[in-house]
Amino acid sequence: MKAKGGKSIYGAAVGILMLEARFPRIPGDMGNATTWDFPVHYKVVRGASPDLVVRRGGEGTLDAFIDAARELVADGVDGITTNCGFLALFQQQIAAAVPVPVVTSSLMQVEMVNKILPAGKRAGILTINASSLTPAHLESASAPDGTPIGTTEGGREFTRAILDNELELDVELARQDNVEAALAMQTANPDLGAIVLECTNMEPYAADISAATGLPIFSIQTLVNWFQRSLVPQTY
Repeated sequence: MKAKGGKSIYGAAVGILMLEARFPRIPGDMGNATTWDFPVHYKVVRGASPDLVVRRGGEGTLDAFIDAARELVADGVDGITTNCGFLALFQQQIAAAVPVPVVTSSLMQVEMVNKILPAGKRAGILTINASSLTPAHLESASAPDGTPIGTTEGGREFTRAILDNELELDVELARQDNVEAALAMQTANPDLGAIVLECTNMEPYAADISAATGLPIFSIQTLVNWFQRSLVPQTY
C-alpha cells in the first residue's frame, strides 16, 4: 500500500504499536499525536494492557504484537516502534517478523549514550517500574549490566495511574514523581552523565528532569525523531 515514490499512502513513515490503555494521553505523551512534528500511524494491540506488559512481562502477547506489526507494514509504514520501553523483550522477534526497521524501546539508546559521554560518566535509566525491569530487558536492549536505575515506583501518582490504567492523572504530582526519582538516582550515582527515560509517558516531564539534574535527557521522542529522519531524509 505504497504511493508512487515508495511512501505510505497514509503519509506516515513511522508506525507505533500501542498498548491498549485509557489513561490520559497528555501533550508530550507518545500516544498523543500532537506530540510529533510529523505524521505517525498508530496500531492498538488489543488486550496488551500496561499491567500485563510491564508487571507481567507481556506474557501471551508476542503473537498479537507481531500480527499488529505486520498490519502496520501492510498499511505502508517504513519503520516500527512501540509505546512501552518494556517491549525491548520483543525486539528480536518483531524485527525478525517484518521487512522494515524496528526500534521497540527507548532503552536501546543506553549503549549509544554511554559512548558519547565524557570519561568516567555513564547513562542511567529512569523507569516506571524498577521491580519489573529485569536483566533480560537490559540484555535485549544491549544496555550494560549494572546500569544505574531510578524509578517512580512507590511515588504518589505516576506509576500507579499509568500501570493501573486510571482515567485521571494528576499531572503535577506525576511531574514531581519523575523529578524526585531522577534526583534520587543522581544522588546515588555521582558518575551519572545522562538519563534515558524508559517509559514513553515520561516525555512530558523531560524538560523538568533536565532542569533539576542538569543532565541531558534521552527519551522515546529523541529516538523516534532520529528514526523518522532516517526513514524520511531532509531534502536540500
